[in-house]
Amino acid sequence: MSVIKPITKRLYRVAAGSVRAANVRHYRGHGVHSPFVYSLVRQVFMRRRVEGTDTALYTELLLRHVSRRRATQLQNLYSHCGYENYLFADSLPMALDGVEMCIVPRECSVEELHLLTDEAQRTQTTLCILAPRDERARNRQCRRLVSEHHGTSVDNRGYLLLFNVEGLPKQHFSL
Repeated sequence: MSVIKPITKRLYRVAAGSVRAANVRHYRGHGVHSPFVYSLVRQVFMRRRVEGTDTALYTELLLRHVSRRRATQLQNLYSHCGYENYLFADSLPMALDGVEMCIVPRECSVEELHLLTDEAQRTQTTLCILAPRDERARNRQCRRLVSEHHGTSVDNRGYLLLFNVEGLPKQHFSL
């Protein structure tokens, strides 16, 4: 006679001790209690094709050697949030006045990342940090930025989103 175990016990047994077990909870939006983040998961992260007619960000991300999947997600995020301009943080220091989305490449140092985060908070710019887990120092800095961040943040493993939009509560989601 076999005993059927609940799905949560089976998942945690399969992924025991790994990061995957923690991420299963938010798969496909399940367990996300923020309407904003739920809509991001369902309408942005789960899409396999670029939505909308504007593909300039998608093309530029591909030229910068970002995977097709991540480039599609970021292009769809750009369209979903209704952003009208973006900027790559290639040379610092920079002013983000009037910029709605700033994308921080892998080459940005930890010190530059901290300065850029302060500027993004001041100008209410959404910050997208590519490859937040590439190096130990960068991973530690990104976790610190999330803990100090006043608004909603989403870690999608390939990039970290720090939303500096008024009205979004302080919460963090790991997808």
